[in-house]
Amino acid sequence: MRAVITVIGKDTVGILAKVSGICLEYNANVIEVTQSVLQDLFAMIMLVDISELNRNYTELSDRMSLLGTELGLHIHTMHEDIFNAMHRI
Repeated sequence: MRAVITVIGKDTVGILAKVSGICLEYNANVIEVTQSVLQDLFAMIMLVDISELNRNYTELSDRMSLLGTELGLHIHTMHEDIFNAMHRI
């Protein structure tokens, strides 16, 4: 199982480190990351393996949202099943 984590907001030092630190805390393995800084806007998409989570997926998603609030960013975590269902015809 995988999840897609998106992060958007004003660029500051340590965003990637903080998001990946939460992945570590929840035992979510980072598979792939792409990020860009467009002027002062930070944008990142992260694909993580959630098959070995040490806590509930909902807790991970809520924790990412809380981090977003703390940092003034929008962080959204979407389970791969939901992502795939949204993009099927």
